[in-house]
Amino acid sequence: MQRLILVYGTIAGTIELALLALAIGLGTHGGALGMAIGYLSMLIAMSMVFVGVKRFRDEVQGGVIKFGKAVAVGLGIAGVACLFYVLGWEVYMWATDYTFAANYAASQLANMQAAGASAAELAKFKADMAGFAEMYADPVSRMLMTLMEIAPVALLVPLISAALLRNPRFMPARA
Repeated sequence: MQRLILVYGTIAGTIELALLALAIGLGTHGGALGMAIGYLSMLIAMSMVFVGVKRFRDEVQGGVIKFGKAVAVGLGIAGVACLFYVLGWEVYMWATDYTFAANYAASQLANMQAAGASAAELAKFKADMAGFAEMYADPVSRMLMTLMEIAPVALLVPLISAALLRNPRFMPARA
C-alpha cells in the first residue's frame, strides 16, 4: 500500500509541478485567470488519487474496498502530492529571491489605482500588504498558506473517489 501511495502521489505531484511551472512560464499565475488555472491544475493532478485508489481496489483488494480504506489511500496519495506542491513553491520562491509578496502587492496596488481607489483605500491596502509580506517571510507560515491552497482539492478528491469506488460495480476491474 505504501509503495502505491508513493508512486501515485509522486505522479500527482510531478503533474502539479509541471502545470505550475507552465502557468508561471506563461505568466498566468496571477489574478483570477491564474487562480482558475491553478485549481484546474490541482484537479488534474489529483485525478491520480482516483486512479491510485481504483488500482488499489482492483489489484490489492480483489475489486472491493471499504469507504474508510479508500479515503485513507486517497489521502495518502494526496498528501504526497501536497508535499510536492509545497516544496515546489518553496523552490520557486528561492529561485525568484522571495519576491512574490512584493510583486503581488505591487500588482494589486496598480489594479486598485487603475480602478480609481481613493488615497485612504490605497493606504489601508499598503498597510495590509506590509502585514502580509511580513507573515509571508516566515517559512512556516508561507508553507502553511501554500498547503491551504491545495488542501480543499486534496481533501475533496479522495472523498469523492472513495464514495464512487466503494461500489464494486462502478468501473469494475477488467478480466
